[in-house]
Amino acid sequence: MTALPLDVDLPWLRPAQDSFNAALTSGRLGHALLLQVSPGQGGQWLALWIAARLFCRKVDPLRQQPCGICLDCRRVMSGEQPDLLRVQPIEDSKEIRVDQVRELSAELALTSHAGGRKVAIVSPAERLNRNAANALLKTLEEPSGSALLLLVTGEPSRLPATVRSRCTRLRPGPTSDDRFVSWLQAQRPGSSAADWHAALGVLGSQPLAALDTDIAALGGLRRDTERALEDAMRGTLDVVETADRWGKDDYALRVACVELWLIDRLRDWGHGKRGASSKTLFEALDHAREARQWAESPVNKPLAIERVLWRLATAQGAAARRPGS
Repeated sequence: MTALPLDVDLPWLRPAQDSFNAALTSGRLGHALLLQVSPGQGGQWLALWIAARLFCRKVDPLRQQPCGICLDCRRVMSGEQPDLLRVQPIEDSKEIRVDQVRELSAELALTSHAGGRKVAIVSPAERLNRNAANALLKTLEEPSGSALLLLVTGEPSRLPATVRSRCTRLRPGPTSDDRFVSWLQAQRPGSSAADWHAALGVLGSQPLAALDTDIAALGGLRRDTERALEDAMRGTLDVVETADRWGKDDYALRVACVELWLIDRLRDWGHGKRGASSKTLFEALDHAREARQWAESPVNKPLAIERVLWRLATAQGAAARRPGS
């Protein structure tokens, strides 16, 4: 996602920023913070803002904000601050491994380059595998000097309870798609609220991800997906060719569009509109949700898509044989 400047205003993160400043001022900061904000809502940005707030030597005394322009702030944002350590999945890996955490612990035990605090960002923290989480727990139980650990996650329930219990939690303020849409429109004056709502429907409540998205192209992808699903219901879709294409390109977005379409059809069914049976739709939705869980796994993605499409395609024949359909 596009790197946002330190002085950008993300209204839903203000409560977390205020809580951090209050803890810092009162000397109650602790040694580990759990930032319960997904990267798509600014979790990574908040971690960098906190790091800059600690390293900046020209903090605004009234607003309690890092200046964003001094050498220390620029080093944080460029990844060149030697006392800021970052741990994330490496290259094609989908998880954070134990050797990465062990290296982090060893680094934190060393004296900082500037003689002050060290800060480590672990993001997304839910990607810690079991051994890595256990290794991190040891660091949390025996913190190194004034080091501060920042764990960024939008899915805190995926972290072991023992890790969560040793962190101070920072949560965002009230979030809603309406609030995100207002912010997105302010970033792109003249943009349509309807387009942003549609984009968030596919991407989830992830305004920073939406900001990086070509919403016109995303709208086209959603319409193309819906046309294919209608063709599947009519029995005219080439299921194998479509599943092969969707499994290779924009898989996660396609699955999200499929889920939205199925939910809309179930809503229509609930309002008495004729169409596929609720059993067919619910089964297809179960397959789609399972396919979503496979987005970051090495399973055969075209096969996951095929299950959904074949369920819809075979519904036409079943409906034709059903009396009174």
